Amino acid sequence: MNSHPSKKTAAINFNMTCNSTSCLLCTIIETHTSVRRKLIAQCFKDLPLLRDDKNLVITLRCLWNIALAQPDDPEFPYLGIFNCMTRLLNRCIRDQKWLSSGKNVYVPYYAAHIIGSYTMNKSRFSVLAVKSAVISPLIELLRGKITWVEQRVAVRALGHIARHRRTFEDIKVYETEIIKLAMDIVSKCIQTIYTEFVIKKSENRVEYHRHLMIKGLGGFEMENRKAESWACQMQCWSLYLLNCFVRKKRSINLICKEEFLKKLCAIWGGLQNQNSFSGIGLIKSLRHSEIGRRNIAQSEEIVASICNISRSSDEWQLWAIESLLLLLKDQNTRSVVRNIAAPFLADLVELRTVKGRRKMGDVITQVILQDYAKIKYGQLSFTRKGSQKAIEEIWELKVEKRKRDKLMSEEEVRERELLVAILKREGNRKFWSADIEEAVNKYTKALDLCPLKLRKERIVLYSNRAQCHLILGEAELAISDTTRALCLSGEMRPHIKSLWRRSQAYDMKGLARLSLMDCLMFINERSKFNNGNRSSKRKIPYCAMCMLNKQITATWIFAGVAKSMEDDINDDGTHKSRDAQHVFAGAKMKGKTEAILKSMRTHGNDKEERLLKKGRLWRRLNSTSRRSKGVIEPLLKRFKGRKSVDVQEKKVK
Repeated sequence: MNSHPSKKTAAINFNMTCNSTSCLLCTIIETHTSVRRKLIAQCFKDLPLLRDDKNLVITLRCLWNIALAQPDDPEFPYLGIFNCMTRLLNRCIRDQKWLSSGKNVYVPYYAAHIIGSYTMNKSRFSVLAVKSAVISPLIELLRGKITWVEQRVAVRALGHIARHRRTFEDIKVYETEIIKLAMDIVSKCIQTIYTEFVIKKSENRVEYHRHLMIKGLGGFEMENRKAESWACQMQCWSLYLLNCFVRKKRSINLICKEEFLKKLCAIWGGLQNQNSFSGIGLIKSLRHSEIGRRNIAQSEEIVASICNISRSSDEWQLWAIESLLLLLKDQNTRSVVRNIAAPFLADLVELRTVKGRRKMGDVITQVILQDYAKIKYGQLSFTRKGSQKAIEEIWELKVEKRKRDKLMSEEEVRERELLVAILKREGNRKFWSADIEEAVNKYTKALDLCPLKLRKERIVLYSNRAQCHLILGEAELAISDTTRALCLSGEMRPHIKSLWRRSQAYDMKGLARLSLMDCLMFINERSKFNNGNRSSKRKIPYCAMCMLNKQITATWIFAGVAKSMEDDINDDGTHKSRDAQHVFAGAKMKGKTEAILKSMRTHGNDKEERLLKKGRLWRRLNSTSRRSKGVIEPLLKRFKGRKSVDVQEKKVK
């Protein structure tokens, strides 16, 4: 067996020159396989006894790099790396004096991280780790024995060990304590990291925390970004650990606390960690158990949050829809959930494909209409306004209207198409004359007459009516119409105007995350039309950039903590107001906005980009026609006193 090039490179990168036969960094580059393995095994035995803290930390960092690069390589796990890491962790926990000397404070972080990396994929490595007694010191770190940084890597390692069937039974011994600690981390880690790191000045932050985050590269702003990423990871890894117990049908009663469940839908990992395990992922696992479904259905706030995600461009939209469908199939939770979810699901009955799942609209229709006969004859009642009407609309659209369209002759279809076009033009005329209520009526009549197969016409009518609702300040109706338009257009080529209008409507309701997702999708889809042509007129509107910056700031993971803290005391004894915290949050988000926009194919000129970086306001007058400018001001004057919205790009098709 030849030597490992990556391991050799990892050792050489440290530029170490050592004559000791027990040095791990030297033994890695040994070409003779049996000799190298024997020396490495001996090094793992001697490593916890080292008192030269500098060499110890350098060696651990080398092992950490190797573990991240080759987590499936069996050489180190079978040569005793887990025993070595266990002994190091126990020494750190028991000997505080040794831990605080020199560079030894880095040891527990690297040791726990190495354990987590090697147990990530292979169950046999996880078995070796458990046999090496890694669980006990990891739980000590999970209790916060040292700091939150070590707590973060401990929850990661325990999650990887718990995910394997062969080692879950060993974790189960500490089940109650691990569950409580993980739930506590999910609830409090954001506040802990904010108060213990983010809000502090550079010179007051723990030095080794700063070094672990940026490895000496970058400054204060980079530390803040890394702290945000680590906070998201810590939350998501804790949720993943809880999910391991839920999937094994363990401790569901402990997890299903109403206050905890309410927090789950808001946990999503942020833009940098969208693929991380989210709160909706844990809800998805809970819905498979009777206890979980009952506890989810008992909270109207939780069900409404799931419904909102189901009508969005969120990465977890499919999971939200599947969760609602499973709750509706359960006889014990059906009536409660249907009462809340019916108006939301009514907008999704024409949904086509979601994340590869085809004909989701038909599946939703079958589930929501399973008790329609009882509803029709008054045997089932609804306490929520609009729920029964929504189900009747679903029946009319998916059953009655479909039957009538099949019986319609080609000549009648052409007549209907002509009449719909006339009504749409009349609606447009009413819109531009500022008679918005009458425009809504015209679009509604056109939709009632429009055959189902005229998909493009219906998309435009729904989107135009949504624009009217926006002007009238009716955000919920605007979300409903734009969602229906997007369901008809499909996820491969979503209707761009509907994305932007739904982003505005979510912004009106204060749902920043959902508004952000639609805004990002709008920018991404609009940029595709440029086709790399820098002279194209279809540039990203300034209003979309403003919305993006606003929602990124609103969804900043520390925004809630900063807002809840009434006063903070600086080192000089003065008070930092809440406004100052918000300014800090906004300044922090500025860099992220620029990074997101750079990752997309924006084709603005250099002057526009410079103005954006400086944070100055500027107008893209060439994106609005003279006719639009002449209509916007009278509309806003007429509806003065109602909830105002940004009506950029108001021109209807």
